[in-house]
Amino acid sequence: MRKLVLLVCVAALLLSNVSVFAEGIIPTLESRSGQLGFYPISNEVSYYRNVDDSGVDRGSTLQFVMINSFKLYTTFNFEFTADYNFDLTPGLNDDHYVELSLVKPVNSLVSVNYQRVISTFEPESVNQFGIRLRF
Repeated sequence: MRKLVLLVCVAALLLSNVSVFAEGIIPTLESRSGQLGFYPISNEVSYYRNVDDSGVDRGSTLQFVMINSFKLYTTFNFEFTADYNFDLTPGLNDDHYVELSLVKPVNSLVSVNYQRVISTFEPESVNQFGIRLRF
């Protein structure tokens, strides 16, 4: 999904007059008119070794957190968070959790938010609609 959003933004910007700014691995792209753009905020990959309070090994987690802003006449944030938990011990179940969010800032403090949550520990995907308060 993230690749699709990035591809659409890049294609739209390449078809218009585009300025590209080299900041980090994923570049900021913006049309000269300022009406179209893609702005990376935070794109991270983390690896965790999980140990409970008594010292028992609980496997590993590979986590992706990608937060990017895009502008199509107005500004939105697109967030992708994924946790993949795995254990190399045969017979133990692996699980995952994926959250896709579309956030529309209303002002500097309040945003409206839609999230789609997909996981192995819920029988069906969950849609969440909400309000965010930034502080």
